[in-house]
Order: sequence, then C-alpha cells, then structure tokens
Amino acid sequence: MNPKAEANKLSKILSIFLGEDRFPVDVESLALEYSKETSPSDPIVKIKKSDVDNFEGALIKHPDKSQWMILYKENIRSEGRKRFTIAHELGHYMLHRAEMDEFLCASIVGEQSLSVRDIENEADTFASYLLMPLDDCRKQTSHQQFSIELLIHCANRYNVSLMAAALKLKEILPKRIVVVAARDGMILWASSNQKAYKSKVYIKTKGVPPISIPEGSLMSSLSTNPVGESKKQPANLWFPDEPKDLHLIEHVFVATEGYDYTLGVLELESE
Repeated sequence: MNPKAEANKLSKILSIFLGEDRFPVDVESLALEYSKETSPSDPIVKIKKSDVDNFEGALIKHPDKSQWMILYKENIRSEGRKRFTIAHELGHYMLHRAEMDEFLCASIVGEQSLSVRDIENEADTFASYLLMPLDDCRKQTSHQQFSIELLIHCANRYNVSLMAAALKLKEILPKRIVVVAARDGMILWASSNQKAYKSKVYIKTKGVPPISIPEGSLMSSLSTNPVGESKKQPANLWFPDEPKDLHLIEHVFVATEGYDYTLGVLELESE
C-alpha cells in the first residue's frame, strides 16, 4: 500500500466532513473511529502512555483477540512529537498490520531512510502527509521563501514539532534545502530535498564516523536562543564542492521538544 495515497484518502474524508480549515488533525479520535468503521474485525481499541524505555511508539496486537493498541512513551513532553508518534503507529496499522503483530519503534523523527523499502520510513511518510497534507501546505507557503516565521506558523497550524515542519517544507519550497539536526557540536543526521541531492548537496551521516558542525557556521555558535536566527554564509562552508561565490542562508533553532537538539535549515541558491 502506498503511504501517501492512504494518508491522502483519509485527508479527503476529513475535509468532506470537517471542512478545509480542520487543523490540527485529531489523530487519536481518527485512529480509534476510522479503524472501528473500516476494520471492525481488528480495530484499534486503545491509545495510551507507556513507561517502557526501549521504544518511543508501538503498535501491538492483542494475543487473544483481533484488536490493536497504540502506545507512546510517557516522557514525550512535546505535544507535536506525541501526535506524530501516534500518526506513525496509525501508519503501521493502515499499511503493515497484515505483515506483523507487533511494531516497536525506537525513534520517530521523520528522517527519511535511504533503503528501497523501509516500513519505518513508510510510516513516517504516512504521518507527515496525514498531519500536514500537501495541498494545504502549499497554500500556507504560496509565493513565500523559507523563514523562521513560516516554519513556526506551519508547526503551530498542524501542531507538529519544528523538525517535522522543516522536513515537510524542504519538499515544497523551490530552493535547494538541507535540514540538519545536531547535538553537542556533532551532526545527528541531515536530510536533503531532491533538488539539493541531485546537485550532490548532502551530508552523509550513516555508516561514517561522527561529523562535526563546521567551524564558523551559525549552528556552531548558537546555543541559547530558542527563537532562532538566520545568517547568509558561503555555501562551501557547509559544502566544499560548491562554488566560492555561491551563498546559502543558514536558519538555526534550539529545539526543546522532548530532547534538546539544534535544528538547522540550509537554504541554498540555485546551482
């Protein structure tokens, strides 16, 4: 099943019954009610907190009954992160429940996988398109460039984390964009949109030693300002192969959404 198609189908149903200005999505009620109506033989019957440490979210089938339960870690402080976790597990229910009886998801951040088929990536995609439908996102971003204000507006409209909103915006906005997450001076992961990736603007973080934030970058100096800052920088500060006369805008935020990290959005000029 296609995660985008399944999320879009649910979005169309919500728009018909609730209207276009229906955000943020009530994902808990949706999971319970939609599964009961469409799959009465094996619905989701409970969504609750869990104090188990080895996963952030889970979808578990009752061992004796054809019923499912969604769990999310009780110490998730960010409402947006909790909502994305529940939507992620709903994605597993919609897309993968015929394949497995238990899904234990250790980390749900919206980072795209590079594998051909990764069910965690598929569940992330489903959650992103359900909570932030592409048509509505395009209306919010029409004729706009990336900005701190636009990111905060989208995060508030859909009640998602800044990280989830940034990953959605990078796919919609016209420039080459790379989203970076870091902690303690080291890059945790980075995700480029297609325009950037095709021009070889990306940061490889899987299967390589830890990578430091470039010295002299705004991301390396910002530590206490949660509101965010932006700065024009030489593009080759981050990407050495970019021409010396090309620039990028480095937008940086200190996020406190359940775990502290620095979120960077690198907005590059055309090739």
